[in-house]
Amino acid sequence: MLPPGRAAFRDAMAHLSAAVNIVTTGGPHGRCGITASAVCSVTDSPPTMLACINRSSPLHDILAGNGAICINVLPADRQELARHFAGLTGLPMSARFDAQSWHEGRLGVPVLVDALASIEGRIVEMKAVGSHSVVFVEVEQIALRGEGDGLIYFDRGFHRLSRAARPDTAP
Repeated sequence: MLPPGRAAFRDAMAHLSAAVNIVTTGGPHGRCGITASAVCSVTDSPPTMLACINRSSPLHDILAGNGAICINVLPADRQELARHFAGLTGLPMSARFDAQSWHEGRLGVPVLVDALASIEGRIVEMKAVGSHSVVFVEVEQIALRGEGDGLIYFDRGFHRLSRAARPDTAP
């Protein structure tokens, strides 16, 4: 049973909508990935992201050893893949990469072919905070897909986030 303050915090965080990502790494320490929603931009000068990774996660030490990361922003139709990488289906790590189309990125990390955005970078700092490490990533490579709805996590479940219709900008 969680202490009341910690339970209340988790309940509050369930109301914080967040993009669903698969954070991957590859290199001499192995290939691994997890589903993560605690991911955000830090600055565009230089382009930097952060991801919060539980220090007990199998990804943590492999990521630290490889020093490179890819943040794959999932489209709405990849909910099952998010479940695989969250460990909810019991699928072994090696089989998770067989489930969809991956290619090796410029930094040697797995990149999801149909991600809405794939953001590759090098880890420039890892700061321990409680049970997690905040991983700061300097971005080196970005691939964008121009179509597809987003996948968010809200109220302890996955939800489609539809693109808004854009007004016609033609003169």
